[in-house]
Amino acid sequence: MDGMMVTGSEKMLARKADGIGWMTFNNPERHNAVSMEMWQAAERILTDFIADAAVRVVVVTGAGGKAFVSGADISKFESERASEEAVNAYQAQTAKVYDLLYNCPKPTIAMIQGHCIGGGTALAVTCDLRICGETASFGVPAAKLGLGYPLAGLRRLVDLVGPSFAKEIFFTAKKWTAEEARIMGLVNRVVPNDQLESYVVDYAKTIAGNAPLTVGSAKAIIHEALKDRGAADEALCDRLVKQCFASEDYIEGRRAFMEKRPPQFKGR
Repeated sequence: MDGMMVTGSEKMLARKADGIGWMTFNNPERHNAVSMEMWQAAERILTDFIADAAVRVVVVTGAGGKAFVSGADISKFESERASEEAVNAYQAQTAKVYDLLYNCPKPTIAMIQGHCIGGGTALAVTCDLRICGETASFGVPAAKLGLGYPLAGLRRLVDLVGPSFAKEIFFTAKKWTAEEARIMGLVNRVVPNDQLESYVVDYAKTIAGNAPLTVGSAKAIIHEALKDRGAADEALCDRLVKQCFASEDYIEGRRAFMEKRPPQFKGR
């Protein structure tokens, strides 16, 4: 059903429209820095989007136009990240959201305007596609703060940009322009700022109009392909491919092609 969702936090917005689930980090006065409360709301939003068959594509973005997400809310460090126990709880909740996004069976798009720093870059990397405005900037300043990054997050970055660029990003802790990010493979597309939202809506609608079983199987199989040879679940991949060929959508796709009309896919 289209419309706004109750998220449990005024700093997290969620809405559904045209088969797209929109999750917005809404803390613009702090460049969309993320508190524990916001990560908890993000988990609720994503769980809802994943369960809702009407949501075909998930878009993640930040409010205010100046930042996507700038990482953890440092003003909350004393209350949320001072003790080892608090650090562990914060990191566990963050990891939950990253894993939910990365393993989301539906395509995910990070729509990035302005700063995309630290945890923001880590969050964007968990999405399938990253589309940014021309003035967007990226960086992981961990080496300036003394922070450590866990294996899962670094592996996702390495899978995206390769080991050499991943090292450059971490070793230098510097900010990168949208064009530099595109060259590294950190983003898929760079578009003019004033066209960013319309471009992403069009992209998401295109994906939402395609066969969900094919799109979902491609995502799952690509994730398996990233694993070491021998570690991939080949039986799962075979099952997903056969599911596509056995689906009503495959019949509809063939008929629509022959009848020269847009297909109407149902995801079954």
